[in-house]
Amino acid sequence: MGLSEIALSDLYHIDNYIDTYALGHYARVLEAENCQTGQAVAFKVMRPEHLSDDGTPQWEAQAFINEADLLVRLAHNPATVRLYDCGYISASGERPDGGQLLSLGTNIATFHENLYPCIARRWRPYLALELLPRFHNLFYLMKPNSADGVHRRLPTEEGIDLAMQFAGFLRDAHEQRIVYLDHKLEHVYWDGITLRVIDLNSSKVIETGTHTLDQSLTQDIHNLCVGILYPIFTGLSPQNGRLTPQPASQTEVEQRYADVTDLDFGVEPSLSPSIQEVLQQGARREILNVRALITGLERVGGRHGWDTPQLHTMPSLRQARDQMRAGLTQLRSGQEALRQARETLLEAVILDDINEDMEAELRRLLSKINDALNQRVIP
Repeated sequence: MGLSEIALSDLYHIDNYIDTYALGHYARVLEAENCQTGQAVAFKVMRPEHLSDDGTPQWEAQAFINEADLLVRLAHNPATVRLYDCGYISASGERPDGGQLLSLGTNIATFHENLYPCIARRWRPYLALELLPRFHNLFYLMKPNSADGVHRRLPTEEGIDLAMQFAGFLRDAHEQRIVYLDHKLEHVYWDGITLRVIDLNSSKVIETGTHTLDQSLTQDIHNLCVGILYPIFTGLSPQNGRLTPQPASQTEVEQRYADVTDLDFGVEPSLSPSIQEVLQQGARREILNVRALITGLERVGGRHGWDTPQLHTMPSLRQARDQMRAGLTQLRSGQEALRQARETLLEAVILDDINEDMEAELRRLLSKINDALNQRVIP
């Protein structure tokens, strides 16, 4: 592999794991810093147990090539997480400390060409990706911290916005015969305004006949409605109620929601009937393409103050939506201020030589802040 080999530590400083709240099947993900640029990245490396004994790549290794290829194909879509670098590392442990690295940038063809020789040497594939804030991950935010059955959901205004952006992501993917498939909250990042989508390792390019393609596109829309939109509007899983990490092997991805054809909205009776109707149609596989999904979402938006190609909403609804959006922005700002206050107080409570009175007051305030955040309006 010649001159491109360098010490891992010459290019990346590897830091802590960032995937502990939702472990994946293919890889571990750690925060890292590019030592040459100072850029923080999410360093995704194949788990060592997926190295084969005979030196040939298993499908988990192939999935890294697939993901890098699809990330480049969909890089023009603003929802797609950015790929900065791909390559192979020699470190044998799950955490890649030390060893050598072959960095290939975004040259997917060379990444693919080196798969067999690198795996034969027991080098593992890696991707260096855009690092997204944990507090924007919807599974992390919506999974209840208590055992009392409390669940949270996105406000309807934000849920419609997220759904429209995700539909746009699928439209760009489907135009290239790409199906995302792996719809779950662990893969969705949302800051109240902008959607980001990660983990395309289980996604596929459908190369077969038209009937199979049409079925796959409909299935992708079904998985979106069931696996992401239903949870964001109800705070619950369509399968077993409370949100839990979803299995991630290829077979489990394809079968995850196969039996979900009807959604229970009794858990969230305040949800708009127009939203319930669209999601039920998706669950029943009655929405055949993204164009139909977007049309349905635009009808929903019209009832909530959105101007759409089909409907110019009433001025009073438009004004109410503007005020709704402003209020949600203020709520998010308030919640972020509470989180920052908590971090400041946590730094104080661990200081050496503070007395019992000061520590007791700090812990009282921290307890109240945690109570407020656990009862927050927005995930």
